[in-house]
Amino acid sequence: MSQFTAAQPPQIKSRLGAILRATSGNFLEQFDFFLFGFYAVAIGHAFFPSENDTASLLKTYGVFWLGALMRPVGAIFLGAYIDRIGRRKGLIVTLAIMAIGTVTIAFCPSYATIGVAAPAIVLMGRLLQGFSAGVELGGVSVYLAEISTPGNRGFYTSFQSASQQVAIFVAAILGYILSEMMPKEMVAAWGWRIPFFIGCLIIPFLFFLRRTLEETPEFLAMKKHPTASEVFTSAIANWRIVILGMMIAILTTTTFYFVTVYTPTFGRTVLKLSTQDALLVTLMVAVTNFIWNPVGGALSDRVGRKPVLVGIAVLSLLTAYPALHWLVSAPTFGKMLAVEMMFSFYFGVYSGTMLGCLVEIVPKHVRTTCFSMAFALAAGIFGTFTPFASTWLIEHTGDKASPAYWLMCAAVLGIVAALTVYRGGQAMAVRDAVAA
Repeated sequence: MSQFTAAQPPQIKSRLGAILRATSGNFLEQFDFFLFGFYAVAIGHAFFPSENDTASLLKTYGVFWLGALMRPVGAIFLGAYIDRIGRRKGLIVTLAIMAIGTVTIAFCPSYATIGVAAPAIVLMGRLLQGFSAGVELGGVSVYLAEISTPGNRGFYTSFQSASQQVAIFVAAILGYILSEMMPKEMVAAWGWRIPFFIGCLIIPFLFFLRRTLEETPEFLAMKKHPTASEVFTSAIANWRIVILGMMIAILTTTTFYFVTVYTPTFGRTVLKLSTQDALLVTLMVAVTNFIWNPVGGALSDRVGRKPVLVGIAVLSLLTAYPALHWLVSAPTFGKMLAVEMMFSFYFGVYSGTMLGCLVEIVPKHVRTTCFSMAFALAAGIFGTFTPFASTWLIEHTGDKASPAYWLMCAAVLGIVAALTVYRGGQAMAVRDAVAA
């Protein structure tokens, strides 16, 4: 990270406070994303009714994925805005767009009330969320990297992902309370909206936190901030590193959406476990995800990014199918917890390392745009497609462990990309990008 003289902008007054303010917007993003996945069956019945439950579920996951396809668009336009205008102002804008999408979905009438307008409105809400999410993670990760202390960039950036687990935890608790207090039929009919309404109520507080965010000294110290056209030109010129970054991030996004968004549905509809069991597992996964992210970031600061990225990807490749096959052969709460804890370890350590890696390999002057593009492509094309892909694989192969194939493909891509980025001449390019 850049060092500053007395004549340069002052350092962030409180790094802990800055971390909390910067990551606050992640709460709304992941809170709503998790709820959409957890209540996918109920949302399908409300907005995408069909005579076949699987078809309704696939439509719901399809809209979930279509919203994610807006991530690359958001990464380009909002990323260029943040690289030009500043980290603080940009993160306020992304929160505003995410809030509009959340309110739209929460208050949308059902298909039975307004017909085909209902799925169209929900899709619009998801598109807005995806547009905002396209740069939210990148913008926050870059902010954390730029306020980090020397030698601790991986540890600082890991809190971007760690903070998201708080949202998963809170959403899972709300879901558990609802399942205990309300009949199953009532939750399916309208009770599922309650957590979405609660998410809307906390939006003003999140805006307050973001508005008190300080600009990073590193951004303020830049002698020239690129114009939007310069950002686009530079991002295109660095397309190779964006693609490699995407390949590295794919394992993070697919594993995350498997252990959080898809796990409750997998537990209930495939493993035939209770809603409470599926939610308890998700709660524990959120806690361990929160712990393993900074562990991975700190470990990669000490031993390097490459050993951690390659090591975790190899473990995932070798164990994903055996673990899921063992689980589905005779499902129990204990076995599901054990398997999810294994995937949580893989996700947390890998994600904590991956975030620091992406910040370092992209050019400094277009850091937000290139980082966001790499992650948006990974999440939009692969990560948020995980629930749909898992449901489709099980439906068409008859193998309940088949979602492992999706995770294994992600692991292979991660291994290839990490070895490419950190080999000989490419490693030199990475060091040049960091120094730029």
